[in-house]
Amino acid sequence: MEPLNTSRPTRVLTTDRAWPLHDTVASRSIEAIAAAALPPHTLMARAGMALARLALAVAPGARRIWVAAGPGNNGGDGFEAAWHLHRAGMAVTVCWQGDPARLPADAAAAYAQANGAHVPIVATLPSIDGGDVAIDALLGLGARRPPDATLAGTVDALNRSRGVRLAVDLPTGLDADTGAVLGTAAVRATHTLALLTLKPGLFTAQGRDHAGEVWFDALDVDPAPMGIAPSAWLAGPEPWQRVRPPRAHGGHKGRFGDVIVVGGAAGMTGAAVLAARSALAAGAGRVFVCPLDPDSPMLDANQPELMWREAAWSQSRDVLRDATVVCGCGGGDAVAALLPALLSCTARLVIDADALNAIARDVSLQAMLRARAGHGHATVLTPHPLEAARLAGHLDAAMIQADRVAAARQLADRWACTVLLKGSGTVIAVPDEPACINATGNARLGSAGTGDVLAGWLAGLWSASRSARAVASVADVAKAAAWSHGLAAESSDLAAPLVASRLIERLAATSCSAAPAAPR
Repeated sequence: MEPLNTSRPTRVLTTDRAWPLHDTVASRSIEAIAAAALPPHTLMARAGMALARLALAVAPGARRIWVAAGPGNNGGDGFEAAWHLHRAGMAVTVCWQGDPARLPADAAAAYAQANGAHVPIVATLPSIDGGDVAIDALLGLGARRPPDATLAGTVDALNRSRGVRLAVDLPTGLDADTGAVLGTAAVRATHTLALLTLKPGLFTAQGRDHAGEVWFDALDVDPAPMGIAPSAWLAGPEPWQRVRPPRAHGGHKGRFGDVIVVGGAAGMTGAAVLAARSALAAGAGRVFVCPLDPDSPMLDANQPELMWREAAWSQSRDVLRDATVVCGCGGGDAVAALLPALLSCTARLVIDADALNAIARDVSLQAMLRARAGHGHATVLTPHPLEAARLAGHLDAAMIQADRVAAARQLADRWACTVLLKGSGTVIAVPDEPACINATGNARLGSAGTGDVLAGWLAGLWSASRSARAVASVADVAKAAAWSHGLAAESSDLAAPLVASRLIERLAATSCSAAPAAPR
């Protein structure tokens, strides 16, 4: 039995750093440059070793390892891993139905090596029980079409496996750039080992559900000297640290700004209250609630710190000049009448929910939104996919979900503002910069009111970050808000339902534990 000596792959979905992401074109370029500078077969040899090492790490007691190999270099990685596992004394079998003569050069060499070492090769996967590992090495980076009928049958067998399912680079059937499933057959891995580069599709749309726990091995290749910029970034805690510096001992509420929440039409006052409570928890100095329901009680007995004003008060130029405004949470149709004043006067504006829908219906409001950047005013849009589709025009939510990163960037460019596109793998985009995908959060955020909490939390962070010691940009505020919002959901008990009011409590607690220590 021979040891497997290599560096350990790194677990990606932690909260300790940001990660560069490279799409298919950039990844291919990095691969070509690296391969040209190395002896033949080096990258595949490193990939196979990394894959074998991770397979043993995630399933140290595995009785048998099954490798489903495809017709290209992804299959070659699988053959290479099988050879290493065989040499290490593991019971490993490769499922493969291809023609050796049609394999790419590196994959052909890996096949010949495994075949020469008498690694068992069979035509179909058996029923795989909970004590085995199944490695998905069918299709990788180059896949642009759904798996054919033969491969789809193998995908189905992999998904029926009750053991560990480890995908090589990408789960078969998942688009590397968008996270969309290609057709109907896609592997649902429990682990994915991304090789050479991290791909955006692993972290947004359907990527998280299909990739499972993501690991990364750069194969000892550094793309930075190659001059190939990341296509996007996976968010880390760095923006949070810039947005939330320690507060000076002599600080007071005037140092941390005012937030005005405009929303809460009849029957929806709770949305405005949630946003306001969240803004206060985020650190705003004062928070005003301007309900659009004239019969709304002008008091939140559970949060008496909130101050209430008539909705018309929020249209005063003097009031708007220095405040951070959240507009739209539960606003209904009534919010449209207030938007002209808010769009023209507010220096910092978070537009959510019904305010987004009002803008999507009104070309005059759209012109005012586009003009804000030219006046030095900053705007953050916080749409979910359907609201984003309305803002984009002539689209539906499925079209937005088909390429979330591109959709967010197009909205940011069109409206000259920061866009926070909510959903699995929330995307934050600003004009002329790579987008950022948020790594935190889970399905517990899919409940009523959590979007209102996010809008208010973002506004509160934005207001509080005006402290003299903060150096955060608008994009930093949006990234920090999404990151901490998701982290709060992760830190809660997964077995218990998460309601929006409890999320605010978790946000306050999480922000204290995640904040940097005050200087001594």
